[in-house]
Amino acid sequence: MRRYVIGRILQAVGVLWAAFTLSFIVLYLLPSDPVAIAADAAPGTPVDPAAVAELRARYGLDQPIWQQYWTALTHAVRGDLGHSIGTGRSVTGALGDALPSTLALASLAMLLAIVGGTALAVAAAYTERPWLRGLLSALPSVGAAMPTFWVGLLLLQVFSFQLRLVPAFGGTGFGGTILPAITLAIPVGAVIAQVLYSSLIGTWRQPFVEVAFAKGASRWWVQLRHVLRPASGAALTVAGLWVGTVLAGSVVVETVFARDGIGRLTQEAVLRQDIPVVQGVVTFAAVVFVTVNLFVDLVHPLLDPRVAHIRPTKERAHA
Repeated sequence: MRRYVIGRILQAVGVLWAAFTLSFIVLYLLPSDPVAIAADAAPGTPVDPAAVAELRARYGLDQPIWQQYWTALTHAVRGDLGHSIGTGRSVTGALGDALPSTLALASLAMLLAIVGGTALAVAAAYTERPWLRGLLSALPSVGAAMPTFWVGLLLLQVFSFQLRLVPAFGGTGFGGTILPAITLAIPVGAVIAQVLYSSLIGTWRQPFVEVAFAKGASRWWVQLRHVLRPASGAALTVAGLWVGTVLAGSVVVETVFARDGIGRLTQEAVLRQDIPVVQGVVTFAAVVFVTVNLFVDLVHPLLDPRVAHIRPTKERAHA
């Protein structure tokens, strides 16, 4: 188990370094010039070369690319993500201000996705009526196929403009968060339901299920006590992988619902080509993604102890 944990932690560190390095290379090799864009405050007016040179020196963009990378990496390790070229504000501070809104949205979306996807999969696997099982098992495919922006616009039209139950744009609290959260939760919950349903059906065929029935257990007790736990490992892994998708989807959802958060911060930074802010958002998303998946990797052996004892193919071949 110790070897398993150490391996997952080292893997997480490697993923973080790779995400930071690749995003740095892509962003800093773009043909556009973010400093010239920031210095050109009034469109159509000439850009002062001295102002551009001063901005380049301030943000270290006049240094060789390898030196810029090393400076950015060492500062990021210490928690310093630099300053916005457009506003001069600390990237960490901008992320800190935008985080609460996005965190509330993403947390509620993941909660709805996990609860809804799990309930749908359990109901589909539990029922013995073929027509009902076929109907319930087909719903996740429909949810996964619906575009996020279309779902958001549909929910706005029905619950905000027609029924007037929740605010349409820029709402706060639960009422202003529930529609964006449902919009994000539908595709995630659909995938969780698909994976969990397949795992449940496969687990129902295992010999220990027949043993549980032979001991007099009811179908509902067998599913909750003996089937759901070993079958939930794959769904838990998928839920961890989709955390990054929820953060990425917040860009679209926060734009549709006119919400402040990481999504809007990213949109504005991309439009201004503000490289430090975009780099900070990518790094933050990578940290969240890696942390959640590390947690999933550490919890997975608790659900299925066999995971921690599975050795790579090469190790098994040498054994």
